[in-house]
Amino acid sequence: MLTGGELAALVAAVVWAVVAVFLCVALFKLTRLLTEATRAVSEFRERTAPLLDDLAATVERANGSLDRVDEITANLASTTEDVSTITELTRSAVTGPLVKVASLSYGVRRVLGRRRALALIRTRRRRESA
Repeated sequence: MLTGGELAALVAAVVWAVVAVFLCVALFKLTRLLTEATRAVSEFRERTAPLLDDLAATVERANGSLDRVDEITANLASTTEDVSTITELTRSAVTGPLVKVASLSYGVRRVLGRRRALALIRTRRRRESA
């Protein structure tokens, strides 16, 4: 049979063996985890580089489109100013003669209206005196 010291040594050896097995399993799992993490980072890097290149190309195309939109906006502003100037010139060229024609027609109507009224009064006076 085992003595107390031998039994304590046996228990200590079993405990150390269990701890060693536990540490080996944990170390093995940690190694697998690190390998998988390294693989995931590598795949991420491989997939990210083309995405960043595509993103840079997209940003360049967007900048080119914005430059064209700026040109179009500037041309539109210039065209709007030209149309506004032409409208002003047309209005001033047409408005002056139209006002004169309207004034003339008003004056002619008034004169003709008075002439008719005078002619009507004269015919009434002639009838009354006859």
